[in-house]
Amino acid sequence: MSYVPPHLRTSSASLTTTTATLSSPSLDTTDLRSNNSNSSSSSSSSAAAPPRRSLSASSVLPSPRTLAVPETVFPRWLPSDRVLRFTPDKIEEVRLRLNVEVTVASDSSPAPAPIESFEDMCLHPSIMKDIAYHEYTRPTSIQAQAMTVALSGRDLLGCAETGSGKTAAFSIPMIQHCLAQPPVRRGDGPLALVLAPTRELAQQIEKEVKGFSRSLEPFKTALVVGGTNIGDQRSELRAGVDVVVATPGRLIDHLQQGNTSLSRVSFIVLDEADRMLDMGFEPQIREVMRNLPKKHQTLLFSATMPVEIEALAQDYLTDPVQVKVGKVSSPTANVSQKLEMVSESEKIDRLLDLLVEDASRAERSGHPFPLTIVFVERKARCNEVAEALVAQGLKAVALHGGRSQNEREAALRDFRSGSTDILVATDVASRGLDVTGVAHVINLDLPKTMEDYVHRIGRTGRAGSTGQATSFFTDRDVFLVAQIRKAIADVESGNAVAFATGKVARKKEREAAASLKEARNAMSKLTVPNSINIEDKYRFMIAPPAIRTEGAADSAWDD
Repeated sequence: MSYVPPHLRTSSASLTTTTATLSSPSLDTTDLRSNNSNSSSSSSSSAAAPPRRSLSASSVLPSPRTLAVPETVFPRWLPSDRVLRFTPDKIEEVRLRLNVEVTVASDSSPAPAPIESFEDMCLHPSIMKDIAYHEYTRPTSIQAQAMTVALSGRDLLGCAETGSGKTAAFSIPMIQHCLAQPPVRRGDGPLALVLAPTRELAQQIEKEVKGFSRSLEPFKTALVVGGTNIGDQRSELRAGVDVVVATPGRLIDHLQQGNTSLSRVSFIVLDEADRMLDMGFEPQIREVMRNLPKKHQTLLFSATMPVEIEALAQDYLTDPVQVKVGKVSSPTANVSQKLEMVSESEKIDRLLDLLVEDASRAERSGHPFPLTIVFVERKARCNEVAEALVAQGLKAVALHGGRSQNEREAALRDFRSGSTDILVATDVASRGLDVTGVAHVINLDLPKTMEDYVHRIGRTGRAGSTGQATSFFTDRDVFLVAQIRKAIADVESGNAVAFATGKVARKKEREAAASLKEARNAMSKLTVPNSINIEDKYRFMIAPPAIRTEGAADSAWDD
């Protein structure tokens, strides 16, 4: 199936001419949901986008395919006999132990049982060999349940906290699915597609897919992201690959140029879907989903569940199984969190004091300097802070969207290897970045939203380990600090943490923050605080002056 740009779809003559030459099914641009016994289509939500490729007038219709598209195979999968004998009570017992919540529609068939052993999943022998090679002993909670759903051919909406192992949860079933298909030929498009919001996350995913297919010959993957040579990607795609891991914008570039096709994609993963929508990739996601074959399986993973993701799942997943593990989008109990109130002009000095203190402590104990990520708000500040740390004798490197792809890769490589101790980053590193052993996350500048805060501190305390998070804040951060305070109090008391996420929620937060700021300004002008009319729901956010000191903040936030 060749990609047809939107401006040509509006012309019935163009569509007729195009589809007459195609040996694969014609595009269906009106029905956004495609049902089949195994799966369905899927797509998008909204967000204001950064500069990106045009999807209209300048597009060039690629040459039509001449090869017939092989029939997609959806093999019937069954777990081991031992798992098949599980009773409903036993299944619920396992889910409770794994802290897994599974939801299906009332008129849907039950979800497959979770499986706590790779051997019971009846995977391809080569995949099992690679699982053993990577010393994976037992599936994580998300893997135990999501893998069985994916292997059974059901659409999946997966929600799990960061560091839970979800990449392997979709990579392994995806590879197994590809092995059941007729071989990829030169000129064919991929059998499976993974869309991710950032280059770093896409690189990480492709590395893991390669890791679980290292024993398979031939099994080819392609990384399709911006910032790298498009000509090299073109050659790789045209030669034929089994799996493409891509960022949405660059994938559309290749589709418009006719370098690849979606005609054989029967397994698609939207990873960090909430982040893709935040970054403005809705049009590209929608284009991809509209052009998929009718027979395909869709897995959607999202760390948060805003209304936009719920709408996305409603529109593009057919009869999905929702798998939720742990407290999605809540501060992890494995991370000791501390807030310090610092003026803007004092932040870098206080950061240097903190890191020099960490270095001295590590030297006295004979331990290496703890891997640390420092989050800042802007690219220019990122460079400024990294240079200040290096001048102080610390090993630091900057990571932000303004650096070239080679520079970004080198920064991550040095940080992962331990040759650099401190990564100074913008929010490009807040999601999907998986670096083993990050001990400390420092928010030099707090983010704008609670969910971004959660993702940032989630870079430490991963996979059951403990970590530390230190955040500097000023008066302008009072609204977010109030949210964090409440969330941490809930975690410490064992209560469920709940807060809204997504664009709609952020708009409401901005309105609430503006209202709070107005109330605080009014308070500063009056001598009798009780005369101010402040809505009850904002009162808890206005801390009395007596407790808004650095010492008080420290005692309130140390675990």
